[in-house]
Amino acid sequence: MERIRARAVVLSYLDYGEADRIVTLLTEERGRLAAFAAGARKSRRRFAGALEPCTLLSAQLVQTRGDTWRLDSVDVLDAFPEVRAELSLIARGAYAVELVRELCRDHEPHPDLFALLCRYLTALARKGAGALAMMRFELLALALAGLMPRLDRCARCGAPPEEVLLFDPEHGGLLCNGCAAGTGQRVSNEAALLLASLQREPKAVEARHSVRAEARGLLTRFVSHHLGHRPKSLDFMREVGVDA
Repeated sequence: MERIRARAVVLSYLDYGEADRIVTLLTEERGRLAAFAAGARKSRRRFAGALEPCTLLSAQLVQTRGDTWRLDSVDVLDAFPEVRAELSLIARGAYAVELVRELCRDHEPHPDLFALLCRYLTALARKGAGALAMMRFELLALALAGLMPRLDRCARCGAPPEEVLLFDPEHGGLLCNGCAAGTGQRVSNEAALLLASLQREPKAVEARHSVRAEARGLLTRFVSHHLGHRPKSLDFMREVGVDA
């Protein structure tokens, strides 16, 4: 029976029975894992609201059998209260943890993705992460999961950017007319350049709202294709009027 102390971000939870909770965590060294928190919904002393998504924890975990873990205790390292105080930040934080949860496989270490998520939640808490920062987070998360879209030239033949006019998630990103064979979605040069810049540069970039909206649509198509479904939190952002 292995016991570990791990830094972890709460990705989601599922209430179980009358008092318990199954919590999905992204741990720094063990990757994504699910842990059974007995009495989590009644014990104010042990968990006290610490198992909400977007919370950074120091968690005491016990491996009970196979890949099953029990969550014995937690210390909150950062609850990011600023994120929970504003609807737009709640929506973006929810999308960040949903995307990470879907990109990971159980028990595969992703220390770089863990660090990226912590940095993004910190930036959200400081109100320094708007629509462009969220797209940059998505692109970096996709790259760390091995799903980086090709945005600087044709994903199939390598044609230079001025010949790339279409977008097809199934073929990995931008395509030229010859490779797309009429199956891709037309893309403006401005939207392609914006996504390529966000993928490449850590510094801030500027773009008109219409260009951001087009880039947002392309990235949503890419994410939805590779996850096999559209993330629910993106719909939540749209419903509450958040500029994704």
